[in-house]
Amino acid sequence: QMQLEESGGGLVQPGGSLRLSCAVSGIRVSFGNMRWHRQAPGKQRELVASIDAGGITNYIEPVKGRFTISRDNAKNTVYLQMNNLRPEDTAVYYCASFTTWGQGTQVTVSS
Repeated sequence: QMQLEESGGGLVQPGGSLRLSCAVSGIRVSFGNMRWHRQAPGKQRELVASIDAGGITNYIEPVKGRFTISRDNAKNTVYLQMNNLRPEDTAVYYCASFTTWGQGTQVTVSS
């Protein structure tokens, strides 16, 4: 059974950085499509970034050039490096693969 556990969220000032981690069990991260989604208050959950088995990455336009999705096959962990954070990045961030979701981690960008 696949399980995903996010960590690394917190409060950061605009322009700051955070790195989210998603520890994965039950599937090798190198074999599957791994995704980061986010849900801001009052808004629908949206896909932020993905990485496929071949290492191809995709991002939504608002985070291009600021966020980087990566994976560590040895640690079976997926990361989301977030730089130059903006208040509009405030959301609960979820790791996902196929139909399995983590519990989410809160990211708040505020001065």
